Amino acid sequence: MSRQTLPYWLTAALVLATAATLLAMGRVPICTCGYVKLWHGETMSSENSQHLMDWYTPSHLLHGLLFYGFFWLVARRVAFGWRLVIATVLECAWEIIENTDAVIQRYREVTISLDYFGDSVINSVFDILTMILGFWLARRIPVWASVAIVIGFEALTAVIIRDGLGLNILMLLYPLEPVMEWQGG
Repeated sequence: MSRQTLPYWLTAALVLATAATLLAMGRVPICTCGYVKLWHGETMSSENSQHLMDWYTPSHLLHGLLFYGFFWLVARRVAFGWRLVIATVLECAWEIIENTDAVIQRYREVTISLDYFGDSVINSVFDILTMILGFWLARRIPVWASVAIVIGFEALTAVIIRDGLGLNILMLLYPLEPVMEWQGG
């Protein structure tokens, strides 16, 4: 293993360690329905966040774009691979925290996600991989394209499912009754 490939091996190890941690926490490996779909588009269902991708997958792509932009600003001299490792640590930490009983209960109390029971492990792994894709994509495309993707996905998910990264953060940290009513709409 060379010094250049070490960050990528660490990134892969972080994804695997997160999957193992989620399994140890009692998260289901796949949907309890017994099968895995590439896409599950119904947000108000017990199968949401149980399959490979869903309407919350774009928010993880945005995590990657935003992490890349942030680390480009504050750690520009750090090699891309090591910035990816740090971004992956953050994403993996979020997936673990998001799937704790306390956060799952918080989602159910202050958002429209009444049927949210946490993510399956396969969904969490794909969320992390989607963040990695976003991080890599941000390196390859112009800044204006990253901004357009963030705005586009936030608008798309707001229109289609009345949710998105920004609304999700808002409602988790500072729930607003008018927003919850609109989301339940």
